[in-house]
Amino acid sequence: MQATKRSFHYLFDSSQGSTDHFIARWLFLRSLGLVYFSAFFSLVYQVRGLIGARGILPAAEYMQAAQGLGALRFWYVPTVLWFSSSNHMIVALCWTGLAASLALVANLWPRAMLVICFCCFLSFVSVAQEFSGYQSDGMLLEAGVLSIFLAPSGIFPGWGRERPVMRAAMFLLLWEWFRIYFQSGVIKLESGDPTWRNLTATYEYYQNGPLPTWIGWYLQHLPHWFHIATAALTLAMELALVWLAVLPRRWKTFCFFIVTFWQIGVIATANYAFLKYLVLALAFFLLDDTFLCRRNSLSHDGLNAPASRIDNAAHSNDENETSARTRPLSLFRTAIAAVVLVWIFYATLVPLVHMFWRGAPLPLKLVVALEPFRVANQYGLFAVMTPHRYEIEFQGSNDGKQWEAYPFRYKPQDLSERPRVYAPYQPRFDWNLWFASLCLWQQNLIVPRTEELLLENDRDALELFAGNPFWNAPPHFVRAVLWQYWFSTPEQKDTEGVWWRRQFLGAYAPTLARLPDGHIQVITD
Repeated sequence: MQATKRSFHYLFDSSQGSTDHFIARWLFLRSLGLVYFSAFFSLVYQVRGLIGARGILPAAEYMQAAQGLGALRFWYVPTVLWFSSSNHMIVALCWTGLAASLALVANLWPRAMLVICFCCFLSFVSVAQEFSGYQSDGMLLEAGVLSIFLAPSGIFPGWGRERPVMRAAMFLLLWEWFRIYFQSGVIKLESGDPTWRNLTATYEYYQNGPLPTWIGWYLQHLPHWFHIATAALTLAMELALVWLAVLPRRWKTFCFFIVTFWQIGVIATANYAFLKYLVLALAFFLLDDTFLCRRNSLSHDGLNAPASRIDNAAHSNDENETSARTRPLSLFRTAIAAVVLVWIFYATLVPLVHMFWRGAPLPLKLVVALEPFRVANQYGLFAVMTPHRYEIEFQGSNDGKQWEAYPFRYKPQDLSERPRVYAPYQPRFDWNLWFASLCLWQQNLIVPRTEELLLENDRDALELFAGNPFWNAPPHFVRAVLWQYWFSTPEQKDTEGVWWRRQFLGAYAPTLARLPDGHIQVITD
């Protein structure tokens, strides 16, 4: 019984936590604040067009449909927008998250700021529908809720030396880091995609990803052996290298530098919003203060001294230790942390076990119950490589014969425009259109909905584009067409100055027309 109690406090009581990860925690929380900032910053400029009152997928309509759930709607759609789903409230939500993320970066009341950031971001994700179905959103929410238990208390905590790092929270953050790699590697093999088995998966990866970069253009034209090597190294890293995280410090440090170098390369060659930055930040927990203090002016002994004095005092005074542990409020906080963290661990362990043992007799109710909160996720990146690049383009016309394209802000369109590096900024509209191009328009109603809004010159929808060719009056017709894109060849780039080449494939969705009475008509061929 006594051993169980010691283990309980060892894992979940922050006062008994690790005293060798103060710097790693400080670096991670500052990085997490920057990731939150990038997420909210991009939403400030997009959220009205995405889920506003006149947006592509209005939050109010989604929440109205959820009213049938009764009181359960607050669990299955956890959002503060139940108070109001107006445009003012939605934008205020983003600005609140933005302010809290900056305070977190400044190390001002980090635990409270983490709660605010988590609630604001969850409130958006819960009602954004197709615009929040990304693994990056789940990763941020999972890391965000775990960090609430990790962060030091107090308004100006500094290094948080009086509140050591809770071991269970730190373990689960490393567990999240491990899963994003390992589950991605396993699912690549389980998918049966031949390109991973014959190591040709990255041959056209750089041009076919959601939002490529100019650096990816150059890598795309490297010799075949390079693409074979990168595919093999990807599998080796995801399936084998990450296991170094369970070995002694020297091996963890080696693992940190390998995965960091790799992720920087991925960030440079493709725009994955804040996903890869968050993966980089989680890797800080592979390092401890003993290593990090060698790289700066901090003294490990000095950094650790207050916590050491606390430990020495506790060991020399059993009565004080017992009194501290039995304080009702302290015990309650520790018990809450234990319940939440064990629940999250179980909900994340079950999908991993099922990847290897599909019939494992593990109850799923606890896993399903957490799904609305997106804090216990299953990861798996690029299980099947996309073999082609298709792009949806919206066009308007006043006569149905001469068509003008609506320019995108981030998607490939102008053949001579160099693909940019803009992550961690996340253009959710452009991103979703890449997914939509791989399916039928009936499976992606954001396309005809966007056509309707363009017929009205809707201001919020037009903010998602780089310009409006019909600025003086809305067009009479709007259509969505499909192109296939490829990177240009080096010869074409040198002679024509183009980064892309493309071929017109035809209509993607029905053409819509605006009638004189304001109604919208579907034009059929």
